[in-house]
Amino acid sequence: MATTTRTAASAAAALAATVTPTRAYLTASVDEATGEVTETSRFKYLPGHPRQIRADLKAGVFNLNGQEVLGKTLTFIPVALRVFSDNILNMGRKVWAELFFIDQSGAVCAVLFHGYSVENLQKLNASLFYDDLNLTEVELTVTPIKKQTEKDGKPATYFIAEFSYTAADPAEVQARQEFAEDFDLYREETLTGMADTRILQGYRIPEGYQLPEQRPAKQLPASTTAEAA
Repeated sequence: MATTTRTAASAAAALAATVTPTRAYLTASVDEATGEVTETSRFKYLPGHPRQIRADLKAGVFNLNGQEVLGKTLTFIPVALRVFSDNILNMGRKVWAELFFIDQSGAVCAVLFHGYSVENLQKLNASLFYDDLNLTEVELTVTPIKKQTEKDGKPATYFIAEFSYTAADPAEVQARQEFAEDFDLYREETLTGMADTRILQGYRIPEGYQLPEQRPAKQLPASTTAEAA
């Protein structure tokens, strides 16, 4: 019996090895009993709610959800991005860069930059154009660089994000670009409907999307309403 089970498992593994997933971000598995092929995404994404990576440019570090420090640099292949002007997160109207990427666990993440950091990213984007590349085809490394200024007559320190790149693995680029084709990549908290978009790659909101405040209020069932009254 054990031999039979091992043989079936080996046959399934051999069959799986010959199956090409329909999309580059999918993996294929084969049911040992039925031979049925199942495709599973390598990436995890709750639409509109990517994992939030914060660029803390007061401290010069990156963190997860404002809590867990991830390090002083961040390296990733952008899967989608936009550069835009808007008043978001109660910070007044600024020029922002919002980049989406896949972390090592396969989760879709988003990170925001503004100010001089965005200028640096736009300069890099212009350089890439002349190298026949774009921001979703490279592996970016983001490094906060310390700067000093004077505030109220006293020296003050802050950080600006600088960007460097290397050519990304074409297979990984393909996987991310196909994922961006199949899924609406956006962050609900940064949508106002008033953005002035300057650069857009891979970023897309659902057709007919309504902001939370525009959505109709949910009505309670009549029986529940009567009981409450």
